[in-house]
Amino acid sequence: MKKFFSDIFRPLGIVFGDIGTSPIYTLTIIALITKPKQDDIYGIVSLIFWTLVIIVSLQYAFLAMRFSIRGEGGQIILGEIALKNIKNLRIVSFISLLIYFGISFLAGDGIITPAISVLSAVEGIKVISYFQNLDQNFIIAITITIFIFLFYIQKGGADKIYPAFSPIVLVWFLALFIVGLLETIRMPSILIALNPIFAIEFIIKNGMLSFIVLSEVILAATGGEALYSDIGHIGKERIQKSWFFLVFPSLVFNYLGQGVYLIKNPNSQNIFFEMFNEHFPYLYVPFLILTILATIIASQSIITAVFSLFFQASNLGFFPRIKFKHLSKELYGQIYSSFVNYTLFICVVLVVLIFKKSENLGHAYGFSVALTMLITGILLSILNFYRKEWILFFLSVFVAICDLMFVLSGTLKIPSGAYIPIVIAIFLIFIIINYTKGQRKVYEKLQPIDFKEFEIMFNNAYENANKIRGTAVFLVRDYQKVPPYVINVMFNQAIIYERNVFLSLVKKDEPFGIKFGFEKELLYGLDLFKIEFGYLEFVNVEEILKESGIDEKVIFYGIEEIITDKWFYKIYAFIKKISPRFDEFYNFPSHKIHGVISRVII
Repeated sequence: MKKFFSDIFRPLGIVFGDIGTSPIYTLTIIALITKPKQDDIYGIVSLIFWTLVIIVSLQYAFLAMRFSIRGEGGQIILGEIALKNIKNLRIVSFISLLIYFGISFLAGDGIITPAISVLSAVEGIKVISYFQNLDQNFIIAITITIFIFLFYIQKGGADKIYPAFSPIVLVWFLALFIVGLLETIRMPSILIALNPIFAIEFIIKNGMLSFIVLSEVILAATGGEALYSDIGHIGKERIQKSWFFLVFPSLVFNYLGQGVYLIKNPNSQNIFFEMFNEHFPYLYVPFLILTILATIIASQSIITAVFSLFFQASNLGFFPRIKFKHLSKELYGQIYSSFVNYTLFICVVLVVLIFKKSENLGHAYGFSVALTMLITGILLSILNFYRKEWILFFLSVFVAICDLMFVLSGTLKIPSGAYIPIVIAIFLIFIIINYTKGQRKVYEKLQPIDFKEFEIMFNNAYENANKIRGTAVFLVRDYQKVPPYVINVMFNQAIIYERNVFLSLVKKDEPFGIKFGFEKELLYGLDLFKIEFGYLEFVNVEEILKESGIDEKVIFYGIEEIITDKWFYKIYAFIKKISPRFDEFYNFPSHKIHGVISRVII
């Protein structure tokens, strides 16, 4: 029993912060837009309930969790599994494009989610009678102050407050459950809204209005993807237990309670806070503080997810190099990038300043979330089809169709603000395509030399050269294809050391694990040293070389100078120029590294 409760408790602060704060604004935004009558409220609550069942429980907690690589989950992992199992080149290209879109829209979501969460929580101040007429600019100032603190502590302090996250979120979900249950008891007939017939009737009866409502209902499921993406460091079973035994019931009863409150108070301007204030007026201020803390935790989860997203994309090679550093040896996933951190901070603050109110932000929020969910649904359908898991395939198709409905309804939000994550996503997709295409073009143009040809040249040069004392390391992708810069150093510049080592960095399909060692003596005076590492690993080359007894005097690597008159590749050249150098990315000893320039005309 102790283990059972421990399993429920552990994921709370890491996995469920985002979806747990959705009740703050979801039904309020829908009510302000639609002004629903009692029958409509039953239908809306039913839609929210079945969205949590189909999208979060079925798609993420059941279907997606069947797929992992060494226990790791997430959309990129799902795409990698699909790419490994499918040989059809057209489908492979389609899946690669899906991964690019998924990364880009998740990043767009990472900007709006913290903004709407914290802003909606701070707006709860207005429920206090003394602050009813508080100027919205003051609310915005408090929100931005919170973000200044939150992004400031990312560099070294966030991991220190992580132990407090789960206890706070536990209290949060218990509060959601209790106040929702108390309100539901006032009108038990609201429980019939759990019948899907009410959701179906609402859609059929209301036509275009139901389409508008669907575009907001998806807000209840935002953060659902975290159930799958966090299985690597929390565990599938723990997340499932926490979802089904605590989080899901708490959310359901809170939405049911909000439905009852809206029926009794059709002119409510902030259902979530007003409902709590009616039941526990003397506890409202502590609850408001708890709400703000919960949204800060939700925002922290999003920031960590964005760091992880760009780290994976950069490590997998389809996004320009971004310098990251580990913040904690105990906590997996605690990484930091100053570039990502400050860019995200500026974007979040701009979004708050542009939209000013959580209601306005709600009109911009949800479209990118629905798109990432649709991409997951498509990937699940493809995987289950190729595995001939027909029941799971049809379930995946059903889920993908539901995702598509949310995407189509979300297009209504584009004029009112959803264009922002779309613009961000298009920009990131262009960067990804530009970088990957540029990298392929450069590799084609470099024309590496076959090792057999290199062997003749090296043996002749090594025998006759005045060799420099010590060891030189040369970075190569594959020793069978020797890069031109090695030829330039050894033969054109006649720089040959007594001991020469080809260092090959090999990225594995698995996310974790580092293996290194000498493979073999390629030639007299030339060895091959290989480092194999998972694509989620940090590789400190300096430590590995020291541990392996390689006392190198210099490490050579190739630098490509891009010469082009095409605008597309000029952008690629600029990206290469401003990205961290190879030695910075892999922690090479800076005093020993030496870049050799090769001109590449494309």
